[in-house]
Amino acid sequence: MINLFLPQIPLAGVVFALKQSNTAGKAIVAVLFIGSILAWTVMVVKLKELNDAKRASSRFLFAYRREKHPLSLFMKNQKYDDSPLYTVYKNACVLMRSILGVSESEKQSAANESWFETAHLTDGQAAAVKNMVSRTVADESLAMEENMGFLATATTTAPFLGLLGTVWGVMEAFGGMAVKGSAMLSDVAPGISGALLTTVVGLLVALPSAIGYNILSDQIRRMGVLTDNFSQELIGDLENHCLRQE
Repeated sequence: MINLFLPQIPLAGVVFALKQSNTAGKAIVAVLFIGSILAWTVMVVKLKELNDAKRASSRFLFAYRREKHPLSLFMKNQKYDDSPLYTVYKNACVLMRSILGVSESEKQSAANESWFETAHLTDGQAAAVKNMVSRTVADESLAMEENMGFLATATTTAPFLGLLGTVWGVMEAFGGMAVKGSAMLSDVAPGISGALLTTVVGLLVALPSAIGYNILSDQIRRMGVLTDNFSQELIGDLENHCLRQE
């Protein structure tokens, strides 16, 4: 009587289901398991990158807006390498230094003399700086979205891959039942259990990937808007301070 109330854990367990799976089902489970590891790796690494970028960008914006001249941080060699905003700023400043014909050594020696406060750009030179800023913003957006395609693929592909394994396994189980000429549930149940395992594993891969993709996409969108807004602010500041009035 006691055995009637004991849960049949071995029969319902994942290990049992995996043992009952056919070769295709086991291969699909292995692929999904590897995909899950890669998806979690992408999510963790990308989340850390975005958090570092957010913190560095906050520090950079605070320092940038405290300066009276847009080139001051560049002249002081203050760096915020994790921030996409700083990358936009640095590329614009490097181009301006090149346009104005100032070498790195000259920049260092002239930093205390504040030569950049009297630096002026023509309309054509200002347009070149704008183009550089726009290209850098686009490049940084692509960099932030790197590997997000894999998460999107895992989200959409994993359930269908699991379903493929299930359909294949069920088809094989019923085919075996037909060959044996037996309609006993005990003959077909183990094969169906192994077949359903692939759907379960597929969903376990897809659900975290979908949640992670949505969270990361929202953070990337916010960082992209922040970068684009800063690029407009930088261009405006450079025009106000450095555009030559003719």
